[in-house]
Amino acid sequence: MGELAAIALGSNVGDCEGNLLEAVRRVGALGLVRAVSSFYDTAPVGYLDQARFLNGALLLETSLEPVELLRGLLGVELAMGRVRVVDKGPRVIDLDLILYGGRVVATEELTLPHPAMGERRFVLEPLAEIAGGMVHPVLGVSVGEMLKVVVGKGDENDTTDTPPMR
Repeated sequence: MGELAAIALGSNVGDCEGNLLEAVRRVGALGLVRAVSSFYDTAPVGYLDQARFLNGALLLETSLEPVELLRGLLGVELAMGRVRVVDKGPRVIDLDLILYGGRVVATEELTLPHPAMGERRFVLEPLAEIAGGMVHPVLGVSVGEMLKVVVGKGDENDTTDTPPMR
């Protein structure tokens, strides 16, 4: 048996739902997909002059080490046509490794848990749907508890303002 990794997915170019479903299929080659959240229509954050996003999350059981998994996710992005032109700009697919079991990693290539996860409702809401009890290994709080804090802040630039699509 492997470790359980939480991966956030996002797309705002082309057939966003199709892109997310294809990414889930391709990520399955890196382990066993244990759960996939609903997809949420969300406003862009950071770079605002772009289309809305469709975001989701998945849980992957994998025997890959965290950095190997990250490289695999980057390979999926590249194979699906991801081009990094504008920071936080439009993208066919975005795959972020959010949590990897209880591991804490801090290297040039990878930081786990993802340093911005606690600020991003578009990450926490889908992840809470499938793994609300998963615990941030540094803060010692669950994904569900982190979501309550973000929702309580009411940040209008980072809201999931429509119900899940699937």
